[in-house]
Amino acid sequence: MYIAIILLLLLVILPAGITHFGYVQITQMRVKNDLRLFTILESLGLYSRDRYEALVKQEVVLSSIDGLKLSGAAIEPYPDSKRWIIIVHGYTGSRAVSTQFIDMFTDEGYNVLLIDQRRHGQSEGRFTTYGYYEKYDVQTWVNWLVEQYGSDTEIGLHGQSLGGGTVLEYLSIAAPQVKLVIADCPYSDLTDLMKHQITKLNKLPSVPFFRWVNNRIRKKAGFCFEQVSPIRSVRESHLPVMFIHGTNDTYVPTRMSQEMYDAKPGPKKLVLIKGAIHANAYHIDPHQYRAEVRSFLHEYIVKPEMKAAPEPSFIELFQDNSLETV
Repeated sequence: MYIAIILLLLLVILPAGITHFGYVQITQMRVKNDLRLFTILESLGLYSRDRYEALVKQEVVLSSIDGLKLSGAAIEPYPDSKRWIIIVHGYTGSRAVSTQFIDMFTDEGYNVLLIDQRRHGQSEGRFTTYGYYEKYDVQTWVNWLVEQYGSDTEIGLHGQSLGGGTVLEYLSIAAPQVKLVIADCPYSDLTDLMKHQITKLNKLPSVPFFRWVNNRIRKKAGFCFEQVSPIRSVRESHLPVMFIHGTNDTYVPTRMSQEMYDAKPGPKKLVLIKGAIHANAYHIDPHQYRAEVRSFLHEYIVKPEMKAAPEPSFIELFQDNSLETV
């Protein structure tokens, strides 16, 4: 009798526990702080906290369409240029992890806007929605650049992992000032990704756990898996898109970038970095990564004349430490 009761309780509690765990892991996983992210970047030789803190930058705070505080930093070494790159980080990251890509774009004459996605870094928010709401946050940042620098501003987007999915979702509402998108290890479809991660990575049956988790997310976070499908936006977009993916990525399968590349009309490019796992293609082969990005930028946005801001004088440095540069 007691054994039967215990088994019955387990049958009720275990599914509920797994459902709650899945919901939290997907929408509310703990975000890494900037110190940890910079420590990782420094250990890989990609960037350092000291370099970032020494940069001249403008802290920017905006409001999302649903009233959340969005935080970012504008790095403008070329004040005469109207060409900008917005860099969008991945899940549980922040703008700190995006710093690894700064030089890749500033070396080509672009100003850079680093952003904290909602619920990450210094931005507000309770849930991650994989581009469903985040694409409108990207539009908020695009609007800010256009308001600040004019309607002739030319903008490129670079996103990694969640950021890659976000910038591809953004294709469905892209402003005319956005000229190209670079998506590093993006997912093609959230339903496909979650079923892959439930069955392949967590070794659980897709049915019924997928349905239970999806229902919990719909009720709590206000979206569902079926509403997020970057490949749908890709199929309808003629903007130039570059897909980058590691050949050994099992977290977001490499095939997802291949599928989107195959589905996309118009200008496109697929770069596979041999041996790279999820979100480490730049670390594995920075030379190939940068060379491919450089050629893509040059093909679809004319290379700007690079007129960097003049070096500050000794007196200026003495008066304001914020002018110190790397």
